[in-house]
Amino acid sequence: MTKIDPSLYLSSQKTMREPSPVLDKDGFLKILMTQMQNQDPLNPMSDQDMVQQMATLTSVEQLINMSKSIETLVHSQLMSPVIQYSHMIGKMVTYLADGEEVTSKVVAVTQQDGWALLELENGDTIYADAATKVIHADSNKEDE
Repeated sequence: MTKIDPSLYLSSQKTMREPSPVLDKDGFLKILMTQMQNQDPLNPMSDQDMVQQMATLTSVEQLINMSKSIETLVHSQLMSPVIQYSHMIGKMVTYLADGEEVTSKVVAVTQQDGWALLELENGDTIYADAATKVIHADSNKEDE
């Protein structure tokens, strides 16, 4: 005869469930579906209530998407300007100096007060956003 493990008895199971502090889209849908399945058939949910709950679901979904977008934005802002502009090393940049266009090769990227600085072969150092044109050093093709 096989013995049954006493931990499997219903009396041994937790009687309290742990509620989640966050209601996500799936949780909201489960609540809505349970509500619809258990509604009084003689007094069903009105169309207006249904539309209101669907609008709430849409709002929750939009908030989740907005939250993800903000996280992505914050993550991209945390990236070092040196890393963001390191692809510029070895490229030719054109910038305005004393009203004239000057072109020189980028030899290094540094940062100062959160701004990327391009150190150029001609000895100048410019802010990355001061570049008006970027060209591959070995060709005349402009970068887009």
